[in-house]
Amino acid sequence: MPPTLASIRNWIFDLDNTLYPASADLFALIDVKMAAYVSDLLGVDLPEARRIQKAYFLGHGTTLAGLMAEHEIDPHHYLDFVHDIEMDVLEKNLPLAAAIAKLPGRKIVFTNGDGPYARRVLDRLGLGASFEAVHDIHAMDLMPKPAPSAYAGLCAAFGIDPRESLFVDDMARNLAPAKAIGMTTVWVDNGSEQAADSDRSFIDHVTHDLTHWLHDILERA
Repeated sequence: MPPTLASIRNWIFDLDNTLYPASADLFALIDVKMAAYVSDLLGVDLPEARRIQKAYFLGHGTTLAGLMAEHEIDPHHYLDFVHDIEMDVLEKNLPLAAAIAKLPGRKIVFTNGDGPYARRVLDRLGLGASFEAVHDIHAMDLMPKPAPSAYAGLCAAFGIDPRESLFVDDMARNLAPAKAIGMTTVWVDNGSEQAADSDRSFIDHVTHDLTHWLHDILERA
């Protein structure tokens, strides 16, 4: 059953491939930039750079975390480089903005990206005024989801009781730490999950369309 609105005081959303459809494939543009960064850094060709980049992503949670652990790179330089992309593929989603506006309580974006990039995406989607705050990779002390410290830091920063919170993410593995501390979890199953993991016991709700799911729970209220 969908959660009751009265039981949720904090609505927490991932950004990429969650607040916009994975079919927009914005990450493909970032992926090209990440491979180019790794290629230049390590002096390898692009196919090898992509292999290394994916290994870092799967092993460390983000490519950035892997590069910092293995090569001590400057995270600000990296994030500025990979997020310098056009966002023409994104379109305003007024129905989603309307649904988020009707949700009772606080609304926060919780992203492994950085704040400037997140705000560009939100503005492009027409969601610039929809959220109280963006809790980004810098606010996580560069320890990304699914590191448990990222979730503890989020709750501490905003005085959040996880038992009164709902977290939405397109990466199923990012929901496990949220569930472990008592959050209600929603998986946007849109094909973007890359980790092979058959355990889905930490997922409370699954949707292929976040906008539709939110409108549905609002109608049931």
